[in-house]
Amino acid sequence: MNLTLQTDSLAICRLDADSRVPAWATTAGCFLSITRTTDELSIVCVDTVVPSGVRHEPGWRAFKLEGPLDLALTGILASLLEPLARAQISIFAVSTFDTDYILVKASQTEAAVQALRAAGHKVQTG
Repeated sequence: MNLTLQTDSLAICRLDADSRVPAWATTAGCFLSITRTTDELSIVCVDTVVPSGVRHEPGWRAFKLEGPLDLALTGILASLLEPLARAQISIFAVSTFDTDYILVKASQTEAAVQALRAAGHKVQTG
């Protein structure tokens, strides 16, 4: 698989399930994922826009799986997550219609690159 390390530092935010999507999260041109469930509103966005007082965890980096990928493919995430799990690297996955993103803590970025490459994946970091 071919992956590209994205440049933005991201935050994973948790708001109440009935919260409106806040304007600060929708910074144009930046990574944004919004997921609402009956339990919560989760937002992944650039960490520089998250106001104080919002429950969040900053300092995540995203690896983009180069796509688009056919939705019928199986085992894609497993092939990426297995070497990261072996390397004791926690992840947060985000999927879109066309592809997947794997987020790792910024402090584990280099270890993630090494683990993915050792498993035969191509990782572009520049």
